[in-house]
Amino acid sequence: MPFREINSKMVEATVAPGRRMFSQRGAMLAYRGEVTFTPNTAGGQGGLMSMIGRRVAGEATPLMTVEGSGTVMFGHGGHHIQVIDLSGDTLYVEADRLLAFDGSLEQGTMFMGAQGGVMGMVRGQVSGQGLFTTTLKGHGSVAVMAHGGIIELPIGQGRTVHVDPQAYVAHHGEVRNKLSTAVGWRDMVGRGSGEAFQLELSGNGAVYVQASEEKL
Repeated sequence: MPFREINSKMVEATVAPGRRMFSQRGAMLAYRGEVTFTPNTAGGQGGLMSMIGRRVAGEATPLMTVEGSGTVMFGHGGHHIQVIDLSGDTLYVEADRLLAFDGSLEQGTMFMGAQGGVMGMVRGQVSGQGLFTTTLKGHGSVAVMAHGGIIELPIGQGRTVHVDPQAYVAHHGEVRNKLSTAVGWRDMVGRGSGEAFQLELSGNGAVYVQASEEKL
């Protein structure tokens, strides 16, 4: 279910019978046709156990199920919106950045310590993103929110990307991420550059970076 970008802060989705989608609750701006919006108490897909897992992980955000026949425009808080199309790979993104996504995508959570060991856990604390993140896998589209514009930086052989943890939005593909540090004596005495920590992403995929160091 592709999204059509109306402008940088609004997207439109076509809703067809037999196909559902999920959006952040209250994100509908306007719609045409016969469309229903139902609060999703499970917070997405996967049933009761998956819901419990997401709540324990702090990755449960209020969602609603969108079904019917018509078109729906979405936006939230005037945030910038980026549409990401998945072709069988996995998107890693914080739950509160999800505006809407195709109901066919497989939703899950991942413990950040699984990538980067202890530094993976430290990464969650430094970035303010917690110890878990949401995953969406399969073929479909996802609309994510961010402050300012978003740039997609490809990651590949010899193209490792370093990102300020606060500016990180999401990444997809077969990507390894770890927290790297450049803490020196200047940082210890408060005379550092303010860039003591960076996320280092390598492998094959892409990372999305917002034009701000402010969290949603």
